[in-house]
Amino acid sequence: MFKEAIYHRPKNQFAYAINEHALHIQLKAKRNDIHSITLYYGDPFEFEDHRWKHSTVDMQKSGNDDLFDYWAVEVIPPQRRMRYAFQLKNHEQELFYTEKGFSDTVHDDFSAYFCFPFHHPSDCFSAPEWVKNTIWYQIFPDRFANGNPENDPHGTLPWNSTEPTASTIFGGDFDGVIERLDYLVDLGINGIYFTPIFKARSNHKYDSIDYMEIDPQFGDKNTFKRLVSECHKRGIRVMLDAVFNHCGEEFPAFQDALKNRDASQYKEWFHFSSLTHEGEPHYHTFAFEKKMPKLNTQHPDVKKYLLEVGQYWVREFGIDGWRLDVANEIDHQFWRDFRQAVKAINKDVYLVGEVWHDALPWLAGDQFDAVMNYPLANHLLRFFAYDAIGAEQFSHDLQNCLHQYPKPVHEAAFNLVGSHDTPRLLNLARMNRQKVKLLTAFQLSFLGSPSIYYGDEIGLTGEQDPGCRKCMVWEMEHQDHDMLNFFKKLINLRKSYPILANEGKFNILAAENERNYLCYSKENEHQLFIAVMNNHPSTQTLPLPLDLHDKTILDLWRMEEFAAHANELSVTLEPYDFTFLLITK
Repeated sequence: MFKEAIYHRPKNQFAYAINEHALHIQLKAKRNDIHSITLYYGDPFEFEDHRWKHSTVDMQKSGNDDLFDYWAVEVIPPQRRMRYAFQLKNHEQELFYTEKGFSDTVHDDFSAYFCFPFHHPSDCFSAPEWVKNTIWYQIFPDRFANGNPENDPHGTLPWNSTEPTASTIFGGDFDGVIERLDYLVDLGINGIYFTPIFKARSNHKYDSIDYMEIDPQFGDKNTFKRLVSECHKRGIRVMLDAVFNHCGEEFPAFQDALKNRDASQYKEWFHFSSLTHEGEPHYHTFAFEKKMPKLNTQHPDVKKYLLEVGQYWVREFGIDGWRLDVANEIDHQFWRDFRQAVKAINKDVYLVGEVWHDALPWLAGDQFDAVMNYPLANHLLRFFAYDAIGAEQFSHDLQNCLHQYPKPVHEAAFNLVGSHDTPRLLNLARMNRQKVKLLTAFQLSFLGSPSIYYGDEIGLTGEQDPGCRKCMVWEMEHQDHDMLNFFKKLINLRKSYPILANEGKFNILAAENERNYLCYSKENEHQLFIAVMNNHPSTQTLPLPLDLHDKTILDLWRMEEFAAHANELSVTLEPYDFTFLLITK
């Protein structure tokens, strides 16, 4: 037995509360090394005839990647506390694994066992329930629609008259969004994420001047309040972008510090290393952008100001979420305090951090409800768009991703594949529209809360910023209506059949490199959903690796039923095509 690969610890994704009663226990081991695992567990204070009382339950293999098998089990400790250990078996060996290491036999001395001291409901990861059924639509406000030319700033260009640059303004505003809400309802989305809307100098507004004021080019507070109200009437949630890592150089406190130097009451609001009158000031910034000085979020006055910002827009305008810019560069205690402050106004506000890497330290239930799931996006792009990996490696990457966080985290994850910070999805797929469809079909039949970047649904193109921030195209003759109808149909399916979203256990059934096809399922008590994806330039007949004999199957895409009379069922798919099948138990 390869002991070096066996790993568990009683926290993080390895031991956590899955709900108010049950705990989820996970262990990883070398792939194909262990054949069975039994969990020994019991209350640390319960004895019978002077012997510790315990129970056993077999763990199940929940997935594997190229290196590891993952084993999992769900248990309900009657008194919310538990000591536990693992009995590991293969054909050659049997070991007992505890916090102190390995032994050859099971023993009654539980002092070495792993410990889950007590399950407090406040320690449980809990995201707003509505998020699990939300499909987001990201809007870059200056580029979506110009509904009120009277608020256009000087130098505004005619809509879509030229390719965007880093400084062009096209006049998109709140009135334009309000005018296009029926389009979004028809598309089927039920959440809008706006990039920053607060007063700033740039077109992107990530250089905030005043966090309490709407930028005049978008409208005023009354217009924004009307926008939120109209969204809510249509069942659409609204999420704003909070830029707390840094501000713009015109932020009044920063200007005061530059003017008054060491005498400024705001000098500690920033990270100055030199602020004398004799030379140039030196200070930390976002990246190396001189016009975006980094805020000192550990300073009590800065924290007080920003926490009030977080509460104000929830309290006064009823927004439903905050996307938190450059969240990984802000101290954890700030985010703990921010969560408490905002959730005190509305416990169902959704908090999404911008973290492009492993985000587990922010997802313990005390900070964010989700992060922007760029690691997942990278896996999807590498397989579906770039052809950089085959189906087997994609399966391994996906399994690794699924076992990286607790299950409730995946159900609330903000799952995007493109944004204002990446090239357009169609560009990433090298203009292959079928690949875009295949990738989107996976995204909208996977766990989490998927996000669509404005214009992807009509085939908008664009390379890296600023190319990816083009004006939305509203002339129908210039929209890709085949793509638009595809998005509408897919969104409607996800909303009509919750098993496509988060009401089913995800499992990869087959992943084969030679034919580069993927088959996965979602299953709950009443339904079995199966997806087969042909990520290959040839038409292929692909097997369904399940016994569906005598089952009635609904083809969800064609809305046709058929009976499976053979033990081995297969489907024929065109290049880069897929099928969705539903079996009612």
